[in-house]
Amino acid sequence: MPRRTLAVVGCLLLGSASLWAQTGIQRAKVKKVDAGQGVLILTVDGKDQEFGVSADTRLMAGDGKALADGLKDSRLKEGTAVMFKAVSKDGKNLLIGLRLFDGDAGKGAKKDFVKKDTAKLKPLTAMGGAEYHGFKGGLYPDGKNERPAAHEKAGLALAQSVQPLDGAGKPDPQGKIVLLGVGMSNTTQVFSAFKQQADADKDRNPKLVIVDGAQGGMTASRIMNPADNASGTKYWSEVERRLKMAGVTHDQVQVAWIKQAEAGPSQGFPGYAKILQSNLTKLVQAMHARFPNLKMVYLSGRTYGGYARSGLNPEPYAFESGYSVKWLIEEQLKGEPALNFDSAKGNVSAPWLSWGPYLWANGTTKNADGLFYEETDFAADGTHHSPSGRQKVGAFILTFFKTDSTSRPWFLAR
Repeated sequence: MPRRTLAVVGCLLLGSASLWAQTGIQRAKVKKVDAGQGVLILTVDGKDQEFGVSADTRLMAGDGKALADGLKDSRLKEGTAVMFKAVSKDGKNLLIGLRLFDGDAGKGAKKDFVKKDTAKLKPLTAMGGAEYHGFKGGLYPDGKNERPAAHEKAGLALAQSVQPLDGAGKPDPQGKIVLLGVGMSNTTQVFSAFKQQADADKDRNPKLVIVDGAQGGMTASRIMNPADNASGTKYWSEVERRLKMAGVTHDQVQVAWIKQAEAGPSQGFPGYAKILQSNLTKLVQAMHARFPNLKMVYLSGRTYGGYARSGLNPEPYAFESGYSVKWLIEEQLKGEPALNFDSAKGNVSAPWLSWGPYLWANGTTKNADGLFYEETDFAADGTHHSPSGRQKVGAFILTFFKTDSTSRPWFLAR
């Protein structure tokens, strides 16, 4: 294997936590070491896998320094947590690089990072009229989890109007309906898993094309302005490329799902939640302007952040992102002109907004929908998802779109 490749792998294993899940680097525990045979058995997502170790395999300690004794290093023992990257060669797994995991790797992690106790946090869906720092729970006003009747009625009408369109956005029975995923690295992880599952689902509308537009590092503030000649322009240009690769156009995008956050929040509550709400407002307005046939946008807050090992977006900020979504939708429900979706009420500035699947659960405690998170559902940084976590959340998203009253008409085969 080229030395340059090994050098890149070494940098990634040492780099920021947000890179780990984007580069095929996985988290595991050592099960067995056979230095004589050059074999390492790792437990990955609950399954034992055998990996070959060659002279080119980069074996590193937690500080990034090489393990002088290689596989004979005393720290490589059963139960040791590691990060690794491997390739398949001639039907066998070959380690490219492995690094002992100490929980503080990368510039995204800080030695003084302190996890917050989440024991008292309850999902919005379980709060009812209870309050969090003076703000009621529930997905919708008055502590309720159901859409208000008028908003439900409007959503059902729009759902019925979603139909196959040709590339120019004109009704065409042979056309396509595009569901676009929008967000950051966590979003693409779970949305790509959802897409894989949905594409294989026999109940899916054959006219529906699911496009994952989410991209690593592209938080709400970075993509809310498509004309910034910087990250926003880059993000939406990539979305256009992905639409083209899928054989569809932006004129066929009628539905979207957004899952967003901001990196490294420090503003407390409600400061951060209000900032994210404002950025989400700009984002849905920009999407309305960009996609002329976009009718419906579903939003979700973060998954659980209690296993996080850095300040990238830990608790309670992950939980509080739910308030950002809640408040955004409530502004539309109140009739805020800047979020109006009904042409009968004036200038249309945004699509119809609704909660998508509520993804937050307090660790291993199941939320109202039965969703929960174990530490193995996350990658080494405790923020991005492991393969098992991606599949779990992807399946949850699929269930939402197959069962929600406003998505069934266009998501399912008729």
